Amino acid sequence: MAVWLIAGTSTGFGHELTKIILENGDIAVATARRPEALAALAAQCPAAADRLLVLKLDVTQEQDVLAAFAAAKAKFGRVDVVANNTGYGTLGEIESVPDADAHAMFETNFWGAARVSREAVRFFREENPAGAGGRLLQFSSVAGFQGFSGMAYYTATKFALEGFSESLASELDPAWNIQVTIIEPGGFVTNALKGESQWASMHPAYDRPELLAAAFKRVLIESPPSGDARKGMEVVYKLASLERQPLHFPHGKDAVAAARVKTSSFLSDTDKYASWSEGLERDA
Repeated sequence: MAVWLIAGTSTGFGHELTKIILENGDIAVATARRPEALAALAAQCPAAADRLLVLKLDVTQEQDVLAAFAAAKAKFGRVDVVANNTGYGTLGEIESVPDADAHAMFETNFWGAARVSREAVRFFREENPAGAGGRLLQFSSVAGFQGFSGMAYYTATKFALEGFSESLASELDPAWNIQVTIIEPGGFVTNALKGESQWASMHPAYDRPELLAAAFKRVLIESPPSGDARKGMEVVYKLASLERQPLHFPHGKDAVAAARVKTSSFLSDTDKYASWSEGLERDA
C-alpha cells in the first residue's frame, strides 16, 4: 500500500489520479489551495475515508509545503510517491502577456514545483525508512520541450521545470533510492486551457487569422483535445510502480510524435553544422 502526496487535486489530472490511487487500495494525501474544493472527491470515495487525507497546500508558500509533508508523516508515517502537479497557464503572445502575470505563473509553475521537489527529496532521504527512497513525478508538458505560438511564458515555465528536474536527477545519490520522472502530457481534456479567462488580450499586431498565434488559439479553444484524463492517469499510476522509471515520459500520441519531431530536428541541425565547432580550442 503506497502513500501518495499529490499537489493539486481539485480538478484535472490530480483529481483523476487521486481517485485511481484510492480505487487501487493505496493512500492519498490530496492537496489544493482551497481544500473545500475536494469535498466532492471525498464524497465519491466514502469507503476510502481512512486512506484519504485532504490538506491545504499553496505551493507559493514554503510553510504550506513543509506542513503538508509533516501532516502526511504524522498520519501515515511515510510518503512513497509525490505527484508534483500544480500549475496553470496565462496564454498569449509575448507582447500581450503582462509581466506581472508571467511572474505569477513562474511563481506557481516553476518555483512552486521547486519547493515541493526540495522537500520531497529531503523527506525521502531523511524521513522515510532508511533506503526506502521515493518517486517524484514532475508534471511538465509537451510544451516543456517544444515551443508553441502564443504560449511563450507558459512554455518557459515548463522548460525551466524540465531543466531543473534533469539537474535534480543527476545530483541524487543512487543510495538514496530516489527516482525522478518528468511527465510530458500532450492534449488531454482537463480544465488547464478551458475558457477565455486563461488568455491575455490579444496584441492588435497579432490579431490576424493567418498568423500562428491566432490560429493556435482558435484550435485550443474550439477543438477539444483527444486525450482522456482518466486513462492518462491510469498510465501514470502504472508508471510509478516500475522498478526503474524513465527520466522523460512523453505522454499521449501527440506528445510522442512531438518528441520524435523535436529530437529529429535537433539532431539534424546538430549534424548539419557540427563541423563549425571543429578547431575552436585555444592555441597551445
